[in-house]
Amino acid sequence: MSSTQSKLTLPNLLTGFRFVAAPVLLWLAWCNHPIAFMGLLAITFATDLLDGVIARLTGQVSQFGAVLDSWADVITYLTVALSCWWLWPDVVSRELLYVGLIIASCLLPALVGIFKFGRFTSYHTWGVKIAAATMGLTLYMLFLGSPTWPFRVAAVMCVVAAIEEIMITWLLPEPESNLRSIWDVLKRPVRNDRKR
Repeated sequence: MSSTQSKLTLPNLLTGFRFVAAPVLLWLAWCNHPIAFMGLLAITFATDLLDGVIARLTGQVSQFGAVLDSWADVITYLTVALSCWWLWPDVVSRELLYVGLIIASCLLPALVGIFKFGRFTSYHTWGVKIAAATMGLTLYMLFLGSPTWPFRVAAVMCVVAAIEEIMITWLLPEPESNLRSIWDVLKRPVRNDRKR
């Protein structure tokens, strides 16, 4: 099997769908089609939830897939932020602090990883997964007129998850993928690599 064929797995194709969906989401938002936008966004969020699960169930977890997923996450977050600004400017303006926290929670861990390792990190911790799922759910609640506090709680959860990712990057001597939490790093025996 060629290298290209080995990367064309179902999990990677699901992740790749988010790259294709991003410009379509932007177009729907720019053309003021909120219902179609929310429908496609729901499918996009679903692929984000399913790609990792399917990769583990089918034994197709890979470094390429983990990095691809991290890139897709960043693109999706930025796309959603800009699209929501176009579609619901009043709501986004009111919640700008929390929207900013969510964007920062996505970008800062990536930038710290690039600074230390020269590449995106791809930990996919449980904290990030729970925060992302909560953010996605409360985003719909927010734009459907529900109270704002669930979205704000989700934003704080995103920040906490981002802090954990940054701490993992700080602790690791070299990049790794698919860590459940910072505990995976802390419970390892301390290595003394200094030359005597």
